Parts: sequence; C-alpha cells; structure tokens
Amino acid sequence: MNAQPPVRERILASATRLFDADSIRSVSADKVIADAGTTKVTFYRHFGSKEHLVVAYLENQLEQLRTAVDRERAAGPDACSVLLALAAANGSAACRPGFRGCTFINAAAEYPAADNVVRAAVERYRAWLHSVVTKLLSELGVEQPGIVADQLIMLRDGAMVQGYLGDPTAITESLITTGRAIITAGAGAALPT
Repeated sequence: MNAQPPVRERILASATRLFDADSIRSVSADKVIADAGTTKVTFYRHFGSKEHLVVAYLENQLEQLRTAVDRERAAGPDACSVLLALAAANGSAACRPGFRGCTFINAAAEYPAADNVVRAAVERYRAWLHSVVTKLLSELGVEQPGIVADQLIMLRDGAMVQGYLGDPTAITESLITTGRAIITAGAGAALPT
C-alpha cells in the first residue's frame, strides 16, 4: 500500500510543481487544490489564503538553500570554496531546462506591495543571502564586505535574468570570473584558486 504524504505536504508539493512550471499569479488556488487531490476546506485549513501558500512555498525554497549552505560549510571548505559553490549552484539553476528566473525575484515582481506577506518572505530570503555572503567575505578579509556582498548579489540577480532571457551556457564561468574580480578588488589581493 502506497502511503501518501500528509495533506499539507501534498498541497505544498503541488504548488511548488505548478508555480515552478508556470508562475505564482497564473496558478489559482483551485488548480493547486485539484492537483493535490484535496478540497477547498482542507486547503484553507492549512493555508489561510493563496498568499499564505506562496509564503510557505518561498520558506520551503529558503530552507533548502539554508540546508545546502550549511552542508557545504560543514564539509569544511574555506569561505572562497563556499562562494564558488554558491556561484556554481546559481549557474546550474540558471542553465537547467525550463528555468523561468529566480523564484524570489519573480515573487517580488508578482507581489510588489511592500506590506504584502509574500514580499516579506522575499525580504527574509534577501536578508539571509546578504548575511551569508557578507560573512563569507568577512572571512576572506574583504574590506566593506556588505558593499561587496551587494555587488555579488547584483551579479547573481543578473545571471538569473540571463539564464531566463538569454543564452545561459556561460553563466557559471561568468559568475565565477566576475565574482572573483569583484572580491579581489574588495580584498585588495588575489583570491586563492
């Protein structure tokens, strides 16, 4: 007998699949409900609104990223290796078939109001990413690591757009080469290879 995952997980899995394939705004709560094989009453018991489902989707994405970074750090590589792994992961994501752009950037565009719960979830991701990159840059001895983190995140955001709208084939190499140049300028010395 095949045991199904709990209903909340099923709904979230359906939403993830549908949001990733289309867009958040274009996928209705009814479509998620039908895909998950549940009812409206059950859906709204677990998620008070579609926006709350979107927040859960974004929080799930963020948790996966946190886990990946924590796993990379636990493996013992230095800060430079972790930054390179982040660049490679972003490059791989932008090069995968069907890539539609950064989940968080797309959500921010689809929910532009600053006081929206979805926008708040996007801001939590951005704050986490900035914090992680700033900490890694500090470990490398980069002066003004917060400013350099801003530059690297802008580079990453551009790579996500390039992966969706342009030719993604050279994204990883460009992220690494340009990222090294930005960090080297901030550190005042060349990074280890």
